[in-house]
Amino acid sequence: MVKKYKIYIDENMPSQLARGLHTLQQPQNAKDGFEIEVLSIKEVFGQGAQDEDWIPKVGAENGIVITQDFRIQSQKHQRELYIESGVGILFLNPPSNGGFSYWDLVKKLISEWEDIKKIIKKNKTPFAYRGTSRTKFEKMD
Repeated sequence: MVKKYKIYIDENMPSQLARGLHTLQQPQNAKDGFEIEVLSIKEVFGQGAQDEDWIPKVGAENGIVITQDFRIQSQKHQRELYIESGVGILFLNPPSNGGFSYWDLVKKLISEWEDIKKIIKKNKTPFAYRGTSRTKFEKMD
């Protein structure tokens, strides 16, 4: 049986990025020995969906989220919710000079994609990693 992963791109990132990563990943799924489906939180749960609503739903699928919203980690009730729900989260801290440009965000995720796949394959949910525009994703305690 092939292991399947769902990676959700948070609504603070373009939904086109989720569709693009999904399309680019498909030919690799058979070669990787596992399947990855990349989805947009905005497209699956609706624009403006509350974190408290989508986090348990993503957790029910043992899903992984890539987000720029570090408040999920810093607000105690949201941190507890994603941990209790069993969600893996990759926090991507944007540059302090106004955030990622569209293409810088695309380049960052593309350049980190192989590492992201290694992270999700070796970690059981819940987990949290944090990366920046200049650093790779590192496990958070």
